[in-house]
Amino acid sequence: MRQVTAAELYDELKKDHIESATGEIQFFLGTTGVVINATDIVGKSIESWLGQWMTNKGIYHDCPENSQEFPDYYLSPDKKKNLLEVKTFIYDNSPAFDIANFESYCDSVTTESYRLDADYLVFGYAMSDKGKITIRKVWLKKIWELAGTSDRYPLKTQVKRDVIYNIRPNNQFKKDRVVPFRNKEQFLKAIYGTLEMYRPEKAKDWRKKVIENYKQFTGVTLIF
Repeated sequence: MRQVTAAELYDELKKDHIESATGEIQFFLGTTGVVINATDIVGKSIESWLGQWMTNKGIYHDCPENSQEFPDYYLSPDKKKNLLEVKTFIYDNSPAFDIANFESYCDSVTTESYRLDADYLVFGYAMSDKGKITIRKVWLKKIWELAGTSDRYPLKTQVKRDVIYNIRPNNQFKKDRVVPFRNKEQFLKAIYGTLEMYRPEKAKDWRKKVIENYKQFTGVTLIF
């Protein structure tokens, strides 16, 4: 199996004309089959399809033992490099997928700060009433290119009854416009600012741990 970077994977998908590809999700039980026209299982289906596509192409990939864990795919035997997450959304709608759980992500980058450099492969799709799926566009982004800002917090999040649940995407990346954060430092600064408002008791310690851990893994000192 050959190893590729996320950028090389993206290029191969484009060469396979993924942005005009069509398909459908079928389910068979006994002798009865049905084409699924509900969008709630499209994301997992595309993620599984990508794994099979990589197998067919002879591309190395592996998954965490727990399918709910980050990332969706390892593109290298080194589990600290070439991490790939797969996200999907209905192309004609504003992106509203969950980038990550806010609390879990904040905690994870204090000990596994290499997650900051993971790649995100985002599929924008359309689905007809009869279940025909068409891939309209695919993006390869870093988390800071997907994340956004909001009126309430420096980081755009899903908030219910004053509790932050998930990190949510910006709308600009879909239209290839300038996004709110130009680099990981600006993204981390937004997380830090959000923590100062939401969890002030942990903000400074969080920032210190992220800087120390990232330097441990990469030798680079983050400034935010």
